[in-house]
Amino acid sequence: MADEMNYIQYYPTDIVNGEGTRCTLFVSGCTHACRGCYNKKSWSFSAGMPFDEAMEQQIINDLTDNRIKRQGLTLTGGDPLHPRNLAVLLPFVQRIKALCPDKDIWVWTGYKLDELDEFQRQILPYVDVLIDGKFEQEKADPGLAWRGSANQVIHRFKL
Repeated sequence: MADEMNYIQYYPTDIVNGEGTRCTLFVSGCTHACRGCYNKKSWSFSAGMPFDEAMEQQIINDLTDNRIKRQGLTLTGGDPLHPRNLAVLLPFVQRIKALCPDKDIWVWTGYKLDELDEFQRQILPYVDVLIDGKFEQEKADPGLAWRGSANQVIHRFKL
């Protein structure tokens, strides 16, 4: 199978999923199946639309559009660090950092940082903020910043 990925939703201007005004991509595909997940429609890898070159270019255009100052890109889902998604996202974030070095990248994943395999860890040099861990309904807290449940950890790799 060629490296393909679908996405459920793209917000060119978002102030909810990370600090500042951002572009946010909700990728398709997640195998964690967390009880109480707010985005179950994103679990299927075939849900949504194909993430193609046109969508990739649209995100880059939005990030570099000076009319709306965006702080960066958020990748959520679904799970951006599922190996099937990462095959597409790794070259994409490398391109973002090359073309938009002043933009930060936030990633939400159900994997814990210490669970990431060698392939998954390849994205970390390009990620500024990683929110890790499965959503745990019994630890849910709507008052938490950037997290759905108290077990999830915000890792800030860069300032």
